[in-house]
Amino acid sequence: MNLQRSNSLGHRIWLNRSLYLMLAPALVYFVVFQYVPMWGARLAFQDFSFVGHNAWVGLKHFRTLFSSPAFPRVLGNTVIISAMKMFINFPMPIVLALMLSEVRSGGYRKVVQSVIYLPHFLSWVVITGIFFNLLSLDGGGVNRLLSFFGVRPFPFLTNSTSIRWVFVFSEMWRSIGWDSILYVAAIIRIDADLYEAARIDGASMLRRIRSITLPLILPTIVTVFVLNLGYFMNAGFDQVFNMMNDAVINSVDIIDTYVYRMGLENGNFSYATAAGLFKGIIGFVLIMSTHFASKRATGKGVW
Repeated sequence: MNLQRSNSLGHRIWLNRSLYLMLAPALVYFVVFQYVPMWGARLAFQDFSFVGHNAWVGLKHFRTLFSSPAFPRVLGNTVIISAMKMFINFPMPIVLALMLSEVRSGGYRKVVQSVIYLPHFLSWVVITGIFFNLLSLDGGGVNRLLSFFGVRPFPFLTNSTSIRWVFVFSEMWRSIGWDSILYVAAIIRIDADLYEAARIDGASMLRRIRSITLPLILPTIVTVFVLNLGYFMNAGFDQVFNMMNDAVINSVDIIDTYVYRMGLENGNFSYATAAGLFKGIIGFVLIMSTHFASKRATGKGVW
C-alpha cells in the first residue's frame, strides 16, 4: 500500500513536472538560504573559537542574554515597532485593493498600480535619503512648509517618539502597493455575477464590499496575517539600521540591530546567535499559535 502511494505520488509529480520545475528555484533558495543556515544555530550553545573546536556551554549565552540590562529595552523596542507596523499597516493594502477594484477605467488603474508598486523596488538607503530630505530639521521639505505657515520646525528624525512613526509611514509608503497585489488578485477571482446580482438588488458599493468582497477574500487575509505574524519580531533591520541615529538609538534599537552590533562589530558571535535564535523561536511560536487559533475560530489557516 505504501509502495502504491509512493508510486502514485511520483506519478503525480511526473505529470506536473513543468510546474515543479518552475518551483525548483524557490525551493533551492529556501534550502540554501533558510534551512542550511539553521545548522549554524548550534553556535548559540557553544563558545566560538577561531582556532580549535567550539566548546559546548549549554544555555550560558541565553542566561547572559536574559540578564543583560540592554535586552529588555531592545525587546521592548522590537515589540513596539513591530506592533505599530502590524496593526497600522496591515489593513492598508486591503483598503487599497478594495479601492482599486472599484476603479472602472482600466488605463487609470494600471497607471496607479505602476506608481504605487515602484517604491517596493527602492532600497532602504534610497528611501532613507528621501525621508531625510523631507523631514530633516534644517532644510527638510516638511519643516520648510511648517515654517511657511508659522509653525516651529519639528525634529522628526531625532525625536524618540516621532521616529517610530517615521518607520511606520515609510514602511507603509514602500510596501502598501506591493502588498496589495495578493488582495487584488483575490478580488479579481470573485465571480462578477455576484456583484451584478447585488447591483440589481440595489446593494450599495459599501454593502457589496461588506457582504461579497470581504467574506470571499477572508482566507487570503487570514493567510497573509498569519505569515506576517511569523515575521513580527523582525521589525525591519534594513530600515532601522539606515534611519536610526545616536539621538534615538535607545528608542529604536531592535533585536536585529543589537545582534549586528554584538556579532559583527564586537565579535561576540555565540551571544549574537543566541539572541537571533531567541527571536526565531518567538516567531515560530507566534505563527503556529495564530494558525491553530485561526483554524479553531474560522476554520481557515495557513494549511
